[in-house]
Amino acid sequence: MSPNRNFWLFAIGRFISQLGWAVQDVALPLYVLDKTHSGSMMTAFILAEIIPSIIVMPFAGVIGDRYNRKWLMVGFDLIKGVLLFGVIAFDLFSIPKLLAVQVIMAVLGSFFSAGTGAMFPDLVDKELLEKANSTVASLMIVARLLGPALGGLIYGIGGLRLAMLINAVSFFGSGLFEILIRYEWRAKPIEGISQVFADMKEGVHFILNHRFLKTLMTFAILMGAFGAPFGAVLLPYAIREILKLSSFQFGLLESFFMGGALLGNILIAVKLGRKAGKLLFKAMTIDGVMTTAFIWVISSLERKGAFLFLAAVAFLWGASEAFIDIPIQAKLQRAVPSEVRGRVFSALGILTRISTPLGLVLVGPLLNVYPAWLVALGIWVAMALVVVYYWLKYREILLNECPGGN
Repeated sequence: MSPNRNFWLFAIGRFISQLGWAVQDVALPLYVLDKTHSGSMMTAFILAEIIPSIIVMPFAGVIGDRYNRKWLMVGFDLIKGVLLFGVIAFDLFSIPKLLAVQVIMAVLGSFFSAGTGAMFPDLVDKELLEKANSTVASLMIVARLLGPALGGLIYGIGGLRLAMLINAVSFFGSGLFEILIRYEWRAKPIEGISQVFADMKEGVHFILNHRFLKTLMTFAILMGAFGAPFGAVLLPYAIREILKLSSFQFGLLESFFMGGALLGNILIAVKLGRKAGKLLFKAMTIDGVMTTAFIWVISSLERKGAFLFLAAVAFLWGASEAFIDIPIQAKLQRAVPSEVRGRVFSALGILTRISTPLGLVLVGPLLNVYPAWLVALGIWVAMALVVVYYWLKYREILLNECPGGN
């Protein structure tokens, strides 16, 4: 692709903040587990991020369409940095206080994402969206490839306090790059609460009248209900509490996952491009095989060599995820016009995440009663049934881009 100034300012800014966030993203669950040794408490932290996001996302989407997206992105990055500095300065590291911080960060993140998600497709040519998304994703992966290993190491050296300090500094660094982006957007101020709800309704109607978006939405709701608790709760719980791997090993496994995702994105960017979308269900099959391998490891009484085996599993897992995420993301960006993109993306975010809390609420308590491998097997079976159903009934819609409404 032919890079332009705005694109690279956006990409580098996101890279800086993602690197800092990846460090904290590893340190926080380790801190919670070390303090509580509870799968249920980990679930509480995930819900503290998801539920506020769902509540404010409709309003964030309206704001993202009506106000300057660049200044929303810059402003919320800086506010998040100030918040984390406040946590450090006032020593707000008790579990209840950190839960409150998680809620505030989720709200700020929703408004930030509404602006950035709607703005990004305007910074590049639509025909280059696969390459642009793969380039940004590759930079994000490099950040998350370095971040988890650094996060585990930093947590071992300075605990959550040092990890949060690094994340706070990264938000300010990101804002400096974002402020240089040249982006014009005519503000359309909100005149009343009725207008807010009318805008929300318009975003939902756009999805319901668009066959590709409607099919993708229902598929994502079902997959998110099972996939989110697996990745956010069960996976770290099993690695830390069942396999007893160190914080550094935990971070390295995430780095192997990101390494596989980086390879997948490079293949899409330099070779496959839009053809990668045809491999969606094959990628999901590989994803399912890797899940089976993980279940086998945590169910086995003989766990010698578990770390090396899981490193290979994580690498292939990451590669398959790239072939699922990038093509779908580019299709969505092409399908939705800029003037309603904030509302539509926010509505999609709500509708695809609305079932996630149910899965999270169930998994935490189940881990306190049943073996982790049995809970993981139940999730795998449910996800397999969803994939088979959509392959039989909707594969033509999901494999082929559908820009029209019907």
